[in-house]
Amino acid sequence: MKKKALAASAVFSAMALTLSACAQAPDQSSSSASPAASASGKPASGDFKACIVSDSAGFTDKSFNQTSLAGLEKAATDLKINTAKVESKDDKDYAVNIQSMVDAKCTIIVSVGFLLEKATVAAAKANPNIEFAIVDSQPEGAPSNLKPLIFNTAESSFMAGYLAAALTKTGKVGTFGGMKIPTVTIFMDGYAQGVDYYNTQKKKSVQVLGWDAKKQDGLFVPQPNPFQNVAGGKTTAQTLINQGADIVLPVAGNAGNGALQVVKSSGGKANAIWVDADGCNTQPNYCSSIITSVYKGMDVAVYDAIKAAKDGSFSGTPYVGSLADGGTGLSPFHTFDSKIPADLKADLTKIKSDIGSGAIKITSTAQPKK
Repeated sequence: MKKKALAASAVFSAMALTLSACAQAPDQSSSSASPAASASGKPASGDFKACIVSDSAGFTDKSFNQTSLAGLEKAATDLKINTAKVESKDDKDYAVNIQSMVDAKCTIIVSVGFLLEKATVAAAKANPNIEFAIVDSQPEGAPSNLKPLIFNTAESSFMAGYLAAALTKTGKVGTFGGMKIPTVTIFMDGYAQGVDYYNTQKKKSVQVLGWDAKKQDGLFVPQPNPFQNVAGGKTTAQTLINQGADIVLPVAGNAGNGALQVVKSSGGKANAIWVDADGCNTQPNYCSSIITSVYKGMDVAVYDAIKAAKDGSFSGTPYVGSLADGGTGLSPFHTFDSKIPADLKADLTKIKSDIGSGAIKITSTAQPKK
């Protein structure tokens, strides 16, 4: 990279640091691509910069933010573009961190999470020449330069609920969330409805602890910073297990690691279903306690949004990941594969097909708008 570009990068980092003492300055990286003329008027590879802002759980949450960051890192390698990232430590950092990316002359800025919605919409409206994407949010009245990256995880969680109901030995399964926000409760809705469907189909009475889909009320990690509160996640999971749940679905980001600690320490009496990423890949030490994971293809969605911005085909049309397009689904069973009966695997295949065809209807109001 030319000396001027390096100098500019240093200036942008200094500007971001000045903006806030509590927010982390952008972490900048660059590719070896050399600037080239662009007939389309879009920035050439050497000038193009893709940037990302985490929520307060940070990029090492082994879940939501980490998977989104993987999309940026793949884009940096495959597309040979400049990148920058900034990690939020607290909710109050969001607007400041997004502005630091604006000041760093980013071509596209990806914000990770529903909690960044307000700050992202404001920044997109104030900077119409910059393209934005936001993971897990579909803002009302969003400007055309803001692309929602959203996932119908109610579908895949429905399958997870059916699976949990079929495998429980106590007749009780549990779930808890980080916060009562749509991108969390959508998992809990699908999970509870999947259990209900199992009960109807098999004439059973498996109970769901931690979430009442009809009342939209349940169990959440204590404040403050619930998505980072690993100790709180551990206590919350232990509460469910003490009440008899032997399979737990934590929807709590980094706090979900507390649940993994609890189920592993149970010696096989309890197990977990992870969310966002394949837990056996991101949490290999706990793989023996993870039945499967409800994954979201956030890395693919982030990569595709960045590539579209670079190619000049970016639009504000929402990306909606579903079972049908592989944007969400169940990860492999890994160490549990031999423990899942063939007829149960066949049931899950049929459920996936029936959800896609509309034969099974999921009623969560947190599902993405079509």
